[in-house]
Parts: sequence; structure tokens; C-alpha cells
Amino acid sequence: MSTIIDLANTIFQPLINLGAAPLMTIILTLIAVLFKTKLSSALEGGLKLGIALTGIGAIINILTTQFSGALQQFVESTGISLNVTDVGWAPLATITWGSPYTLFFLLIMVIVNVVMLLLNKTNTLDVDIFDIWHLSIVGLFCIFSGANLFIATLLVIFIGVLKIINSDLMKPTFNDLLNAPEDNPMTTTHMNYMMNPVIMVFDKIFDKLFPWLDKYDFDAAKLNSKIGFWGSKFAIGIYLGIFVGLLAHQTPTEICALAFTAAVCLELFSLIGSWFIAAVEPLSQGITTFANEKLHGRKLNIGLDWPFVAGRAEMWAAANVLAPIMLLESLILPGNKLLPLGGIIAMGVTPALLVVTRGKVLRMIVIGALELPLFLWSGTLMAPFITETAQKVGAFPKGLSQTTLISHSTMEGPIEKFLAYLVGHASTGEIKFVLYAALALAAYLLIFIWYAFQMKKRNAIYAAEK
Repeated sequence: MSTIIDLANTIFQPLINLGAAPLMTIILTLIAVLFKTKLSSALEGGLKLGIALTGIGAIINILTTQFSGALQQFVESTGISLNVTDVGWAPLATITWGSPYTLFFLLIMVIVNVVMLLLNKTNTLDVDIFDIWHLSIVGLFCIFSGANLFIATLLVIFIGVLKIINSDLMKPTFNDLLNAPEDNPMTTTHMNYMMNPVIMVFDKIFDKLFPWLDKYDFDAAKLNSKIGFWGSKFAIGIYLGIFVGLLAHQTPTEICALAFTAAVCLELFSLIGSWFIAAVEPLSQGITTFANEKLHGRKLNIGLDWPFVAGRAEMWAAANVLAPIMLLESLILPGNKLLPLGGIIAMGVTPALLVVTRGKVLRMIVIGALELPLFLWSGTLMAPFITETAQKVGAFPKGLSQTTLISHSTMEGPIEKFLAYLVGHASTGEIKFVLYAALALAAYLLIFIWYAFQMKKRNAIYAAEK
């Protein structure tokens, strides 16, 4: 296996040295052409991805540079040591794609997906190529924590198989949420939804203890309409800037600059995020056509990125409410060192809440508030790894001191990051970590099996209704 990685390094190191944007432009274009996508469409997708990576990196640099001084003043004035800067998801994707291991994990998961399809263990063809970084960063963190490549690969495969199984389990719920016909092919293998089992535990507790709360639930679309611009992304940026500026004892001029910078950055995050989806569309079409030709017309689910459900108003209503809750939790949560900035709009949290609760906004907010500490702790735990790796691959945000720790407050798959940490340390042979890792993996699998049983019961009800 080391020979494969050495070969990958030899082949890809010159490309990696070009930087993340040119690297991903070339990779996406070549893969799309291999799947017989028209060259112009493949190149268009590759260039869009490179532009998106460049754009999101520029916005992150603006946000982190503007906030770094204020956060330092905030720490000095309050004594609260939130010394990890939240740079959002894009630098993490850039860091991960800068590693040749990511291409290796991508190859492994393509093989796993194909084998599962051939053995009829899934009906989902995962075409969400870009988001392999969510799995790859788990493997990379496992290696950073002490594991060898073989152990890290087994962990990636273990989680990856469950992700693919989960995409089949969620398919009828997506049809219900989107009011789509049964032959609608859209589902997702996104790491977002691996929080489903934990959320369902809380959801069942609600069913048993607080079912009466559902009668107070409300229409999210109407709520968003009533809130208007007060709940918009740029308004939340204004609140965030004012809040941090006041805590840092800044002047009115500095506070205004901070508030408007945060506002424009949060607004642009959403806009530039949509470019990533457009970038992989030509490749997705090529893979779909290839599958239809090679699998003799067998109907497949297509595993896309999560935003195809972003039109549901409940997600944004919950995210708007959870943003200030997360900010307050970060100030008082024991062990947390991360102040939410780039991840303040909790899109790493709300999609799974939507699927499990089926849009019950009160449940989404309460359960979301209960699970946010997992994200903050996970982001704090990974900060040394993310910082060191960013510096090695040249993806460390400009304008920040090289001694600054960076991470992401709502990074998808927080539980999987804890598993990577435990498995990595267990690989060194330390007995207590071997025990912790074994127990954690067993609990993770058992909860998923229980969740799968619950989802199959739900899907049987959907089928009976049809």
C-alpha cells in the first residue's frame, strides 16, 4: 500500500504544488472526460470548481483577517480563551484535497460503491465526488492520531459503507419532504446525515416525554417571512460583528467595520457555495449516463450533495435560531476553545435534523441545541491537526499569525472525528485507548443498526400509504 501512495505522490506532487484551485480544476476535468463527458462541459465544471475554491478562500481570508484582532482583544478583555479561529469548511476541503491520500480514499470508496451495487447491497450510485473530503479528513486525522494507512482505510470503509446504506434508508423521506414521485432519483451520502442516529435517539425521547410540544410547532416559511431581513445571513453577520466588537471593547468605527465585514462574508458564503454544486454537475451527468449504459438500465438512486433539500424553509428557520444559541454555548461550554465564525450558519447541523424530525421546527431547534456541543468539541479537538496540515500544504489563511489555531465549528461528522482520534491512539497499543475505541465503534454500529430499523419501519408506512 505504501508503494501505491509513493506512486501517487510522485505523480500528483507537481499538481499539488500548483495549489488547490488548479489541482482541482485538472482533476475534475480529467475525471469527467474519463466518464465521456463532453470536453467543453468537463473543462467548464473544472474551472468553476477552481473559481469556487479561490472565491471561498478569499472570503475566508477577509473574515479571519478582520476578526483576528477583535478576537485577541476579546480574549484579553473577558479572560475566555477561545483561541481557535473558525475558518469554515472551504479551507478544510482545500487542505484535504491537497493530500494524495484523498485520491486514494476516493478510489477505495468508488470500488466499495461499485461492489455494493453489484451485490445489490445498495441502490445508490454516489456521484458526490467532491465531498469525499469529509471521509478523507477522518482517515487523515486517524493517521495524525497514530494509525497507519491500513487502519485508517478500514475506518474510512466502515463509515463509508454506512453512509451509502443511509442514503437508501433516507430516500423515501426525501421523496416525502420534496413531494417528489417515487422514481425521483435524488438522495445523498453526505456526512451531514451520519448524525441521524443520534438525532433519532433524541426524537424518540421527544415522542415519549414531550409529544405535547408538537402542537406548538409553527410554519417555518411563515416564520421566515415574518422575520424578514432580521433573520437573513447578512443580518446575522451584523449581529455577530457587533457582539464580538462590544466584547472586545472596540471603538464604534471598528465595530461597524467588523459588522459589515461579517455581513458580506456570510452572504457570499452561500452564493459561492452554490458554485461548487454547479461545478460537479457535468461529472454527475457523465457518471449517471455511464451507469445506465453499463448496468442495463437498472434504476439507481443518485447520491448528490445535500443542498437539493435546501429549499425547505425549516432548515433556515432552525439555522437562524441555532446561530445565537451556538455563539452563547461556545462561551460557556467546558473544554471548548472555538468561537463560531465561518460555521455560524449551521448547515452542518440542520439537514439531518430536517430528515429525522420531518420538519418539526421546535424539535429541530431543541435537538440542535443539544447536539451543538459535539460539533464545538470536535472542532476544538481537531484544531492542531487542521492547523499543522494547512501549513504543510500551503492552505493556511493569509492574515493570520502562524501560531493561530484554525478549525471549523460545524464540521460535518463530529462523532466520526472522535472515532478517528480513538482508533488512531488505539493503534499505538495503549490499552485504555484500545478499550475506548472498541466500545465507541461498537456503540456507533449498534446505534446505526437501531436507527436503520426505525427508518425501515418509517419506509414501510410510506409504502403502505402509496
